[in-house]
Amino acid sequence: MALMAHLGLHAIPLLLVALLVCLSQPASAIKFNIPASRYPPAKCIWNAAHTGALVIITANVGPGDGQRIDIEVIDSSEHKNVYLSKRDINGEKRFAITAHAEEDIGVCFRNYLDGDVSDTKVRSRVIDLDIDIGADAVDYNAIANQESLSGLETEMRKIEGIIKEIVDEMEYLRVREERFSDTNESTNGRVQNFAWFMIAALLSLGIWEIFHLRAFFKRKYLID
Repeated sequence: MALMAHLGLHAIPLLLVALLVCLSQPASAIKFNIPASRYPPAKCIWNAAHTGALVIITANVGPGDGQRIDIEVIDSSEHKNVYLSKRDINGEKRFAITAHAEEDIGVCFRNYLDGDVSDTKVRSRVIDLDIDIGADAVDYNAIANQESLSGLETEMRKIEGIIKEIVDEMEYLRVREERFSDTNESTNGRVQNFAWFMIAALLSLGIWEIFHLRAFFKRKYLID
């Protein structure tokens, strides 16, 4: 209530919009169990990211004797960019990368069983993973300390970053829609051209058959 009184009634719509924007941000924290084996498959968590977006990965790996957790961060582009690859991570680890393509970012884990450990017993480790992308990955507290921002100014800076992400997302969707529209128009034109070609081919074949049959019947003296 004190904040409302300080801002005045004219700021209420802005705060409502900010609240809706903040609530619309998806949660990126996940906790899962990953079993160990000699040749483990990759367990990947995928999140969409824009080109140039900052991605902060916080992985808290639980204890597990005779096991080794490896992490690899890749994207879903045709180049399969590898952003980082670390072996034998333990405890809480924090990694920062910058997305190079407009693709999904995959955080992949493999839990290897040590060679001198028996595989008759099922072993696994718990991973608590938190992925922050874009505005969520920015440390606004550090910015506030550096620029001597008040609590309200820090929140407004955070909202500004979130709104910029939304605008960038809308621009990306607009570009994709235009590209799909161009593709549809091009495909439609090719289908029409192919249809006209088929009609012309069928008409030509029909006329050729008529003349061919007419000549055949004349050779057999069936018609004059």
